[in-house]
Amino acid sequence: MAGRMIGNVTIGDDGTITIPASFNVAVPFIDRHVAEGRGGKAAIRTTGETVTYAQLAQRVDATGRALLALGLKPGDRVLMVVKDCPAFFHLFWGAIKAGIVPVPLNTLLRAADYAYMIDDSGCRLVAYSPEFATEVEPALAQLGAKAPPALKVTDDASIGADATGPALAPHPAKPTDDCFWLYSSGSTGRPKGAVHRQRDMVVTSELYGVRTLGVTEADICYSAAKLFFAYGQGNAMTFPLWVGGTAVLDPARPTPDSTFANIEAFRPTLYFGVPTLYAAQLAALETRAVDFSSVRACVSAGEALPSDIFRRWQDRTGTIILDGIGSTEMLHIFLGNRLDDHRPGTSGRAVPGYVAEIRDPDGSTVKPGDSGRLWMKGESAAAYYWNKPEKTAETMVGGWLDTGDTYRQDEDGYFIYEGRSDDMLKVGGIWCSPVEIEGCLIGHPAVLESAVVGRADADGLVKPQAFIVLKPGNDAGAKLTDALMAHCKKTLAPYKYPRWVEYVGELPKTATGKIQRFKLRT
Repeated sequence: MAGRMIGNVTIGDDGTITIPASFNVAVPFIDRHVAEGRGGKAAIRTTGETVTYAQLAQRVDATGRALLALGLKPGDRVLMVVKDCPAFFHLFWGAIKAGIVPVPLNTLLRAADYAYMIDDSGCRLVAYSPEFATEVEPALAQLGAKAPPALKVTDDASIGADATGPALAPHPAKPTDDCFWLYSSGSTGRPKGAVHRQRDMVVTSELYGVRTLGVTEADICYSAAKLFFAYGQGNAMTFPLWVGGTAVLDPARPTPDSTFANIEAFRPTLYFGVPTLYAAQLAALETRAVDFSSVRACVSAGEALPSDIFRRWQDRTGTIILDGIGSTEMLHIFLGNRLDDHRPGTSGRAVPGYVAEIRDPDGSTVKPGDSGRLWMKGESAAAYYWNKPEKTAETMVGGWLDTGDTYRQDEDGYFIYEGRSDDMLKVGGIWCSPVEIEGCLIGHPAVLESAVVGRADADGLVKPQAFIVLKPGNDAGAKLTDALMAHCKKTLAPYKYPRWVEYVGELPKTATGKIQRFKLRT
């Protein structure tokens, strides 16, 4: 078959992905690089350490052996509350190679959240960075005798194992076997464990990483979005490992200062962020200059990127932001803009290999230009939700995934995000997208961030209410409120302008940067 080989995976010239019947995904992502001559190349760079591909392979094997020595067996789960550091790679891939299922958790959660997920997963081990002990240890205490063993991990250690020991044979598996889990952000309820298969990281790395972004061995990937959720995992781990590139890791909370410092120090070629951070970076760029000359493209996900941020970023940095949408269930971006095909204010088109449909409440495909619920089909979709058969049956139907997002397509086929389906407003009997109003508000020079929800007026009718975070140096008050309303009336259909404006210091968000509008409604 014509094409190219990635380890034991064949990529056809037509883009088809052929995975052998016996397949442990650690083989193409970790094991092959030394044999292909990359042993001395940097796989991971941090401010304190560079890990070569040879060191990574040794540490992954050592970690897998150590997990087995602790008594874990193939199929057991290990929960990871681990910061962005080499140890994350060692644990994640060491577990997979040994047949153990890693479950990375959001490192920003609280003890009650961890207690729920530890109990829900039935894990056999909790591995955590010392920085998170103040939440993880009380979670374990809450569970009492039901708590599994726990293990603190340092930044670079292979959980205390000898990295010079014998090679670890990959545990036999099939492409469709369970491989790892990711818990959803829980923005509308309890987090759900999305169970991903051995093949899923191959699919996203090839379809989005290679075919959409054009990631190559020469790329240096830096993601402000963290490894513990699907977007960051692809950006800073699977994409560079798939092609033999380099990942830049920073355990600190991303800020304009920290991200600018990393961009100038490590000279990444690809930078991944979220709209909230891009907005904050733009505000900082008004008073300083940053060298973006190494960056060939920026990527955004988590929330829709307002077209105004796209334009201002391009003006300031000379680079474009490729906006897209993905999900925990689909593992990475499935609708996305491309360097050679992008339109500001849209999520782009379906990533090659994925199929998108916009459906009405009855399940029928809507007419072009009409709004509806976005359904996706792709080979990276999670197999099921752990312990949630009813939610699985409701969301994953006949190979399709109900994303819960409302979309429409413009006349050229670009997908336009209108919000989560339960965030949509009906104003004057007409459906209204909060994202459209938010994008208009962000276009005002005083506004840093905005969120729009529905609020009943004196007659009990729903109208838009805006929550605004101002850029530094701007004063809230009636004069600015009048200006914002006038700005919206001039730009949007008349019924869409916000009837109330409230100024806040920050907006509630999930760890992936999604605005939690339900918290504003309450």
